[in-house]
Amino acid sequence: MTTQAAASGRFIGSGERADVSVIVVTYRSRTDIDRLIASLRPEAAALRLRVIVADNASPDDTLAAARAHDDVIALPTGGNLGYAGGINVAMRAVGDSDAILVLNPDMVVDPGAIAVMRARLAQDGVGIVVPTILDGADERTRSLRREPHVLRSLGDAVFGGRFHRRPAAFAEMVLSPAEYTTAHRVDWATGAALLISGAAAAAVGEWDEQYFLYSEETDYFRRAREAGFATWFEPAAVVRHSEGGSGVSVDLDRLLAVNRIRYYGNHHGRLGTTLFHGVAVLNHLVRSRDAGHRAILVTIVAPRSWSALPKASGTVALRRPRDPEGIPSS
Repeated sequence: MTTQAAASGRFIGSGERADVSVIVVTYRSRTDIDRLIASLRPEAAALRLRVIVADNASPDDTLAAARAHDDVIALPTGGNLGYAGGINVAMRAVGDSDAILVLNPDMVVDPGAIAVMRARLAQDGVGIVVPTILDGADERTRSLRREPHVLRSLGDAVFGGRFHRRPAAFAEMVLSPAEYTTAHRVDWATGAALLISGAAAAAVGEWDEQYFLYSEETDYFRRAREAGFATWFEPAAVVRHSEGGSGVSVDLDRLLAVNRIRYYGNHHGRLGTTLFHGVAVLNHLVRSRDAGHRAILVTIVAPRSWSALPKASGTVALRRPRDPEGIPSS
């Protein structure tokens, strides 16, 4: 990248070495994509950034909007492949890059955030770095997680988001505000924003497309740990959720609940998975006065119905469900 290009905040092309390749998977993201790209340009003045947009067959003009930026690599995925599938398509265009930053399209990046994450990534043994995520009211979101476990699922089913100081053995979501103020190692975090080293990406391989949406990040962080790479939370790096992609979808709520069970079953034995599944049933049974929880309950007790949930080449928008963490609010 030339000095002039760096000063103008332009992104580099596919034939050049990048400090960071930014991957954005889009679906109906026309109202968000320009805002995200604009937030990346100041970062490109200091770092060699390559920006790749993989569009999951948006019925609006998301792809055209991305292509209107002549320094953005905008790719059609060929269908609605889901989040993991879209990332995998974009990864094929990463090329020579030290690190890969995966961002949701409805995010904006605060000045200096990528450089701060990159500095943390240089720490020995670190393969993934996740930032602070602020919501529309500039409040920290509870984005950090512990590895799913039967006792943690039970604690979340019983207490929901209450009792922030309960033992970590009984909470999958990291609830304590103090844990969002210091840099530390974490099991995993929501997949809205994560910086992955080139070495970790090569070792872990492709994202698992069986999940379509939700739990694919849980699986990816787990495989990174198993490959010997730690994940760190870096509070000084800040990204903001613009809330342009928020929404409610019962189908996605159901998919989130099912994919949690699928994920657990993929990594544990029959007995543990049966217990985990049972706790999920309990969770939604005790909240079944709510129509959404009833719909989830009906789905998770009938595994034969799971094949009808959103999957690759479907038309369900990449929107956040009512409860993106899969933990009840009450």
